[in-house]
Amino acid sequence: MRVLGIETSCDETGVAIYDSEQGLLADALYSQVAMHTEYGGVVPELASRDHVRKLLPLIREVLSTANLTLADLDAVAYTAGPGLIGALMVGASTGRALALGLGIPAIAVHHMEGHLLAPMLEERPPAFPFVALLVSGGHTQLVRVDAIGEYQLLGESLDDAAGEAFDKAAKMLGLEYPGGPLIARLAEQGDRSRFRFPRPMTDRPGLDFSFSGLKTFTLNTADSCRDAAGKIDPQTMADIAAAFEDAVVDTLAIKCRRALRETGLKQLIIAGGVSANRRLRARLEEMVAAEKSHLYYARPAFCTDNGAMIAYAGCQRLLAGQQSDLTILARPRWPMEALPPLS
Repeated sequence: MRVLGIETSCDETGVAIYDSEQGLLADALYSQVAMHTEYGGVVPELASRDHVRKLLPLIREVLSTANLTLADLDAVAYTAGPGLIGALMVGASTGRALALGLGIPAIAVHHMEGHLLAPMLEERPPAFPFVALLVSGGHTQLVRVDAIGEYQLLGESLDDAAGEAFDKAAKMLGLEYPGGPLIARLAEQGDRSRFRFPRPMTDRPGLDFSFSGLKTFTLNTADSCRDAAGKIDPQTMADIAAAFEDAVVDTLAIKCRRALRETGLKQLIIAGGVSANRRLRARLEEMVAAEKSHLYYARPAFCTDNGAMIAYAGCQRLLAGQQSDLTILARPRWPMEALPPLS
């Protein structure tokens, strides 16, 4: 089965073609980061308009790369949520219209299920069951995964997601949007022993997260280091970035270890934009080795939003006989636990 995957949940337009027998045939991505940097964050209306401009050219591009035509497609999968409603509507309406015009099935895909299954695109995919850390700009969740569609939420952020906290900490230091990668890059030059930031909610039971207090601590530290002109010297900025990154990474690692112990599972996957963070990967590799467990993650290109994960997730549900009706489905909020199992 050849499935066209469409991802337009936020500020990246992703399109891919996945074949159930041959694997990923083609994928393309257009990022709107340069446009939104001017505003310090994603502007929903601008994001929607840019998806309209870029989606059809990207569909033509992946078809050309795979040496296919629209007639060679067997189904269409599109992100239906969660995300920005306008951006979602662009992909959903395009995907639904393509499927209707071609007379093939379409399926609405949950954005976070796409992220969760992205490591399945790698040569060494995990086997069920496993614990998943979904960590991005919009979500920080720990989920027990027994099979596709069989999800148990173990814990989540009670306020900001980890990726959002990275972006806001970067803004406090005067860095551009998106700040997460800039914080990580700056942290490489930092003295990690100079500042000690708190590891929120690690001193109490449970698997929930909270990063709002860490943001406040970062802001207070940054303000205390400013000179009379309100500036922070470059080395101090790097030291603060390193302390912040370590606090987030340690917090995520502590909760992941707790989740593995509480569930008794020996496999951990990490997915979402923050899963590309090298410090996080290294820390979790150390943790799973000590726990005699295994860690899985997608290649960096498939950690951020992309069409390949949507094509793959949609293909698995389509192979199980599921498909969506003619309704153009877009859900800005959509709990993943509400998804049906494959069987």
